[in-house]
Amino acid sequence: PTCREGPSVPAVARPQGDGVMAAPRIAFCIDSLKLGGAERVLLRWAGWCQQAGWSVVVITRQPPQRDVYPLPAGVRRLQEPPLPCPLDRLGWLGFPWRVLRLRVLLQQHQCRLAVGITTLPAVKLLLACIGLPVRCVVSERNYPPAKPPLLPWRCLRRLTYPWADLHLVQTQRTGAWLQRHCGVRRQLLMPNPVQWPLPDRAPRVVPEAWLPPDAPLLLGAGTKARQKGFDRLMPVFAALSTTHPQLHLALPGVPEALYQGLDQQHWLRTILGPDETLQKRLLLPGMVGSMASWYARATVFVLPSRFEGFPNVLLEAMAAGCACVASDCLTGPSELIEHGVNGLLMPREASTSDWLSAIDQLLADGSRRRDLADAAMAVRERFAPERLRHDFLEARRPLS
Repeated sequence: PTCREGPSVPAVARPQGDGVMAAPRIAFCIDSLKLGGAERVLLRWAGWCQQAGWSVVVITRQPPQRDVYPLPAGVRRLQEPPLPCPLDRLGWLGFPWRVLRLRVLLQQHQCRLAVGITTLPAVKLLLACIGLPVRCVVSERNYPPAKPPLLPWRCLRRLTYPWADLHLVQTQRTGAWLQRHCGVRRQLLMPNPVQWPLPDRAPRVVPEAWLPPDAPLLLGAGTKARQKGFDRLMPVFAALSTTHPQLHLALPGVPEALYQGLDQQHWLRTILGPDETLQKRLLLPGMVGSMASWYARATVFVLPSRFEGFPNVLLEAMAAGCACVASDCLTGPSELIEHGVNGLLMPREASTSDWLSAIDQLLADGSRRRDLADAAMAVRERFAPERLRHDFLEARRPLS
């Protein structure tokens, strides 16, 4: 995917009533700033725009009390006004009122450019900007057919996505799908920047408090247990434990949130089975703000995802120097891993025994792990924030 051609026009400041030149304003729209990769990338983009001289606001539907990440310096946070109680109970039928409230916010704050992150906020933004002098950018954060929204949202996506001035896509396959199924033409390939070194934030949870110092550790990470395929790891971990009796499996990030009637942690423990020894070696620390220490402690990093957009956790693990094994799902891991060179890619149809064999060999071969880990760290340069920041800001300039 390539960016639409157009003149490179610098952002021009506008005079306020007192003669002071006001920076042009850009709005980033997302449902919340909860734990997740899309939220982190949005805040990175917002920080880049603020550093480039824009006045930046982040607009969410959910209140600040749900925020996990701090705002970049100088970035302002806004919440869409909540709907009155009767309308709020209508669910998606209250969506037209949400569109109107977002429109009012964009007008009040005189935004010239707006970026919608993930499907529903992007659709809402495009509808809210009808007739307004606001240029719109959209960014999907997953491969769309892997996680289709409900039919009304799919119809609205097909209607509105061609209106966007630019789509930021994480992978070529996602861009091709959007072009074929949503009539999207104006695109720019924009993978996620790597964040290295990773800063610590609250809550600080360290692996030393969870497992013995010499125990080998399989590490996965993510908040969506089913998408990440963590249930697939349970029989692999159980089988590995027979030949690696000190092996632990840690899955930081998995919340005690409902999934098909069960909280995700209980769901995974149920799949693992009743063996108390195994249960003690399955570590579910929940939200972790000190992931750098977990990557440093990992023997092997595993990502058996059913689908991905562009996996931040895999990118971070590679930058940290982990030996990584990932599922070759339709998008994401194959953009990062060259099989056998800087990690291992498991075919989508790989069986439990295939995963067992690949991980077992890595656990037994420290030299092989070091070779893969050393090669993996090249992602620090390949996805360096400095280079991607330049691409992002240059793509924004014609829309200013």
